[in-house]
Amino acid sequence: MTSNGISYRDAGVDIDAGNALVERIKPAAAATARPGVMDALGGFGALFDLKAAGYDDPVLVAATDGVGTKLRIGIDTGHLDGLGQDLVAMCVNDLVCQGAEPLFFLDYFATGKLSVDEGARVVESIARGCKAAGCALIGGETAEMPGMYHDGDFDLAGFAVGAMQRGTALPAGVQAGDVLMGLASDGVHSNGYSLVRKVAERAGLQWSDAAPFADTSLGEALLVPTRLYVKPALAAIRAGGVHALAHITGGGVTENLPRVLPKDLGADIDLSSWALSPVFRWLAEAGGIEQSEMLKTFNSGLGMILVVSADRADALAELLAGQGESVHRIGKVTQGAGIRYSGRLA
Repeated sequence: MTSNGISYRDAGVDIDAGNALVERIKPAAAATARPGVMDALGGFGALFDLKAAGYDDPVLVAATDGVGTKLRIGIDTGHLDGLGQDLVAMCVNDLVCQGAEPLFFLDYFATGKLSVDEGARVVESIARGCKAAGCALIGGETAEMPGMYHDGDFDLAGFAVGAMQRGTALPAGVQAGDVLMGLASDGVHSNGYSLVRKVAERAGLQWSDAAPFADTSLGEALLVPTRLYVKPALAAIRAGGVHALAHITGGGVTENLPRVLPKDLGADIDLSSWALSPVFRWLAEAGGIEQSEMLKTFNSGLGMILVVSADRADALAELLAGQGESVHRIGKVTQGAGIRYSGRLA
């Protein structure tokens, strides 16, 4: 007797491929283990022991984010190996702004048809980002959803949880006269890529074309991963004198710095205190983008801003430089709400 029944695979979902992906990524996830991790991948939920991680009176902090339309460039070029770090960085760089140490991470990878090789490359890059940030990749979800995504397309989201001892949350103690220190970015990071793509289209450039601002293809140059600021930022916090941190993501300096300032305080920022990196000069020139738009859309060369006590500024700048950061003293906190810029981006 012949059956005319159909299977889940006939409907476009390959459970065996999903299982193969889990087996392939287990070593990468295991390499991120840290104190507090209680179990390997494969359970219905992931366990984490806060006491084993060194916390006796913890407050948990959670963050979630994605990579945005930067994924489009990665998918179109096949350069997938930095996207995982982008995902991790967008979450853990937010956590550290609250004064929290990232502890663990979970990812969500959704696609129309699962490629085990591509999925593994992405998750392995997530694991590398987690290891660099000191947090464990303890779980995730791979969703194969035919009909929801075009062939070859996928989406990424991430979820990070961190902790701090009670009473140590940031921002705290921000006052007029505090010094603003900007840490250099590694490029566009993971915000503003809809505008980046529009600029490339306007310039008549393909991702395989030579980048006008780098010795590589345009696609590769724009896929430089988001910088991870976790370990240097935590070192600065623990050294004392850090009152606040602002991760410069969507909204740029203009929108993100005010998030960590009291309502009656603002900032004076000297735009000539750091050099605009080549990718941003190209974007501004090729797109005819006004300075105000650059500062509101992109990180414009600063991926993290620290608000620090004036009497600790020199020592913290030295500490951060010793951690490998390029540090710029960009201004100070002032009375009166709002960001006031002087000078020009150049």
